[in-house]
Amino acid sequence: MSDAPEANTVSTDKPVSTWRKVVAAILDFITVFFAGGYAIGYLTGSLTPDGFALEGGPALLLFVLIVAYFVVFSKYLGGTPWQRMLKTR
Repeated sequence: MSDAPEANTVSTDKPVSTWRKVVAAILDFITVFFAGGYAIGYLTGSLTPDGFALEGGPALLLFVLIVAYFVVFSKYLGGTPWQRMLKTR
């Protein structure tokens, strides 16, 4: 017998709605931006009464953190938290 799948099998995977993917990406970005921004602001003394104000190195660190968040969660952990909650993965 061969290991090839049979021709009469039907895939039960339904395509995921585009709006759910977009909402998950927006919520992921907002989550990592504010959580990371506050954490970096706290550690660098850049917190203000209105939130955080990152400039220079801390702002670059936040950008790197955002990119790393999406890469690590998507590639190594099977999807970001919002992708998992909205079942887009």
